[in-house]
Amino acid sequence: MYASGMRWIATASAVAALAGSGILLSAGGAAAANPGPQPGGSAQQAPAAAPAAQPMSKVVANGGVWIHQEANTTSKRLGLLPMGMATAPKCKKIGQSVGGNRIWYKLGAGKEGWVSARYVQNLSRVPYCN
Repeated sequence: MYASGMRWIATASAVAALAGSGILLSAGGAAAANPGPQPGGSAQQAPAAAPAAQPMSKVVANGGVWIHQEANTTSKRLGLLPMGMATAPKCKKIGQSVGGNRIWYKLGAGKEGWVSARYVQNLSRVPYCN
């Protein structure tokens, strides 16, 4: 349990540190509980719903990960994301297998292209592309 708690703290710290970098659009946090009725008889209104958090991931490959035009390694390379960089993928799809992993992430946050999930660690849920 201790290691799990520390991992959560480290992830939360990384999210907070990267939130101002311009790479991440937003970071989701824990929702505040809606308190019950207050003395005096009236219940507090629930806060307005926050916008959905952008999915987040982090590059874990030592040399970084290539951004490709399509979800395969033979398509044009558009750039390189360095190790440790946080990304905000829009969605994922099945593509060419890389090291046994067929998932590819479509980049978001103003970046174009696809990266192999083999070299990216999820920090939150990424939906499948339509």
